Amino acid sequence: MSSRKICWPVLLYLLGYHAFLAVALPIYLINHSPSWGIIGWTLGLTFISGLAITAGYHRLFSHSAYKAHPIVEAVLVFFGSLATQGSVLRWANDHRLHHAFVDTDKDPYSVKKGLFHAHMLWMFFRSDAIDPKVVADLKRSKLLVFQDKHYVFCMLSSNILAFLFAGWWLGDYLGAFLFVWWVRMFLLHHTTWCINSLAHYCGTQFYSKEHSAVDNYLISLLTYGEGYHNYHHTFAQDYRNGINWYHFDPAKWLIWTLHKLGLATGLKRVNNERIVRQMLLSHRDHILSKVKASFHAQKDLLAEKIDRVSEHLSARLAQYHELLGQYHKGKKELMQEIRLMKKTLKTDWKEWKSAVKFVSKAIPLKF
Repeated sequence: MSSRKICWPVLLYLLGYHAFLAVALPIYLINHSPSWGIIGWTLGLTFISGLAITAGYHRLFSHSAYKAHPIVEAVLVFFGSLATQGSVLRWANDHRLHHAFVDTDKDPYSVKKGLFHAHMLWMFFRSDAIDPKVVADLKRSKLLVFQDKHYVFCMLSSNILAFLFAGWWLGDYLGAFLFVWWVRMFLLHHTTWCINSLAHYCGTQFYSKEHSAVDNYLISLLTYGEGYHNYHHTFAQDYRNGINWYHFDPAKWLIWTLHKLGLATGLKRVNNERIVRQMLLSHRDHILSKVKASFHAQKDLLAEKIDRVSEHLSARLAQYHELLGQYHKGKKELMQEIRLMKKTLKTDWKEWKSAVKFVSKAIPLKF
């Protein structure tokens, strides 16, 4: 870490505005009471600009999880600039490297180097230049190339417009300057940075234990729906992060709504059979490793039971997926067979859950 060169502009900017808030905010609060309008504008723009990062910078540009109308792209880039997290090209370059080399030295914000490093310390050091090969698809966009080339202008102009408009609307330019610009930026930065830190630190790993990413409902509330990070790192191109209807994922809801309005197309979504099979294999490997490392007298029997039941269920899931594929290709006569297979899968899944419960009584399991 010490051999890396410090990026002084970023270091001074981040530490500078934190120091400014530490002094200015108490002074303001001693002499003024922020109106509900100021608080509403601050929280509203925090959420909107955070959504521009998750739905735009992240899922649209970094992962190509869907395609958006040019007007939608422009709006997302505007509010992404307001978020002050770098240009799309810079952000996507670092994020794609993060996925390609997660938890290694080549990961720009690896949590293995420490929680604070993943949260913000990594930005204090100079990054390598944007690799044209990593963002070759994005460099074909004139909008994204313009934003990257004139990023400081885009960032400043969007923030100045936001605070001036809020100040005019509310008749309070001082409050808008402090809250709508700087308090909003503080809240937005630290919530989105939690995706790199806390979302790789505390939570469950139902889909894969091959990386540090975790799922955590509480973190999803802080990160605009990005807290189901174990799923995301396992199925990175899915436009969803929280796959169940009750998962808090406003970016998913926004993308779905844009799709219904004809403003988003090509939504990528992993089918349920593949998700269940991946979860099954991950759980099997985890359970077998726990069993083999234990001192239980019947660990070989337990391992054999888990291996046999999981292999049977995995094969059934593969067959079901193959049948669905043939059905969608026009073989409608397979519907009855698919229905029967679906009933069989429910029985097989119950058998798997029973096997896991049986093993967990002998050996403590934690996912």
